[in-house]
Amino acid sequence: MTTSSTPTRSTSAPRKRGDDTRVKIIDETVRCIVEEGYSAATAKHVAERAGVTWGVIQYHFGDRNGLLMAVVDDGVAKLVESLSSAPVSDLPLQQRIETVVDIAWNCYSSPTSLAAFEILRASRGSLGESSRRHLLEMNDAISGLGRLISDDPADHAVAEVIWAALRGMVLVEMIIHGPIDWERERRTLVEMANQYLQRNRPDDR
Repeated sequence: MTTSSTPTRSTSAPRKRGDDTRVKIIDETVRCIVEEGYSAATAKHVAERAGVTWGVIQYHFGDRNGLLMAVVDDGVAKLVESLSSAPVSDLPLQQRIETVVDIAWNCYSSPTSLAAFEILRASRGSLGESSRRHLLEMNDAISGLGRLISDDPADHAVAEVIWAALRGMVLVEMIIHGPIDWERERRTLVEMANQYLQRNRPDDR
């Protein structure tokens, strides 16, 4: 069984310099995974890229698993925050769908999210309870996506389809290691979702 080291840094009274170092290490881990892949993001290699020592990483994160889960923490938190704060309640249905899809895509395709999803995919649950907890949080985010689009539980399957489509786009970008212009596909996704949901609400235009 893999054991995890506990970070030695006290978080009760964080100092700005320490917080800046932590952010720098997480950002460099994200870049490393996006540019070189999951297996390249060893603690030693990330330390070299970030210009710090292994001791600094251990101080902030405990070990490599702690560092990787910090990246996932950041990616999932940004995704959940973006969806939960989307200002869509007063918009007509199609604009509501379009806004939600755009917000979800901008967050979902960000380097931090790409790295977080790659970590969860590559680790296949080996990071323990934390990785399973994050998958549950992502499922909650999908449910939140459905509620932003429609209050009717019968319509929430549309959110699952939107989520799956966006995830497929992101997966392609991860495989080819580069961005693709998905504008036409996202607009088609919005139009399809709008037409499906309009079937029961002809007055919500």
